Amino acid sequence: MAVEVYPGNTGDPSTVPDQVEKLRKRFGLDHVVLVGDRGMLTQTQIDTLKEYPGLGWISALRSRAIRTLVNGGSLQLSLFDERDLAEIHAPEFSDERLVACYNPLLAGQRREKREKLLAATEKGLERIAREVARRTKTPLDKAEIGKKVGKVVNRYKVGKHFAVMIADGAFSFSRKQEAIRRESELDGIYVIRTSESSERISAEDTVRNYKRLEQVERAIRCLKGIDLLVRPIHHRTEDHVRAHIFLCMLAYYVEYHMRKALAPLLFEDTELDEQRIRRDPVKPAQPSPGAKRKKTARLTPEGLAIHSFQTLLAELATRSRNRCRITSDPTGLTFYQFSEPTPLQRHAFRLLGL
Repeated sequence: MAVEVYPGNTGDPSTVPDQVEKLRKRFGLDHVVLVGDRGMLTQTQIDTLKEYPGLGWISALRSRAIRTLVNGGSLQLSLFDERDLAEIHAPEFSDERLVACYNPLLAGQRREKREKLLAATEKGLERIAREVARRTKTPLDKAEIGKKVGKVVNRYKVGKHFAVMIADGAFSFSRKQEAIRRESELDGIYVIRTSESSERISAEDTVRNYKRLEQVERAIRCLKGIDLLVRPIHHRTEDHVRAHIFLCMLAYYVEYHMRKALAPLLFEDTELDEQRIRRDPVKPAQPSPGAKRKKTARLTPEGLAIHSFQTLLAELATRSRNRCRITSDPTGLTFYQFSEPTPLQRHAFRLLGL
């Protein structure tokens, strides 16, 4: 519906007020609910949004805020013994609704990832410890050791879980087991926050709408590096950059509707849109029976091969129009001859309404 280009040094949160005004004035929307991740809809942004009547939001709490809820008793981990979603109330967020969720699969993934990062950091620190112990003639001073340690802990971002002792010619470290245990208690737990009442949107739909941000991320990946390759931009003037972005957005709009129309011929889950509004909001999404059949048989009910979007475009690109000239005709009579479409091409054009 609209696209706007900001200077490259503009932070994401600073663009929100402008877009709010656009939605309210240019499009004349009375009630708008913004869905944004924790980096976009920060507490400062939410405080700003509260100044606009008829404007709501859906976002998520940071891990520090979730820990505060646990320590204050507003979020009790026993809530998840029998269910994976619960609406809670906290004095710190008295004018908001909080929906706490627990995903055991996500918990396992986070636990595994943390252990890998801890092991990799430990391996790097052990290497430094051996080097320090080996350097007896020219010992490493405190600053040199600190620089080496900093590179290791900053690389894997788990330095907070290690206690280090650095001195001239000496270095040792150990895991902070209690801190690791306390963090692991929150594995798989996330809390969605919203300004919307339960009459307007249920707790389940609040979570579903937040998870729809995945579609935005997929669109950005499509624009940046998979299909449309919006970067690199070699233009130097602002109007050329804006034109470039506009054309890429227009191309994405066309591609989006092509994918929707051609879904029966693609490895797309044609039942996904319907499933999104009724599937479990917390558990991992599962492909529909139709999508499973596509991946197994790799054929449509008509017996046509299932394609990716790229391979289908390549198949359509073999359709040709040849300009022919009759050499024996003194006037140089010319005409166009079209190649006969294959069954796949014929079906694709029919789906596109061509």
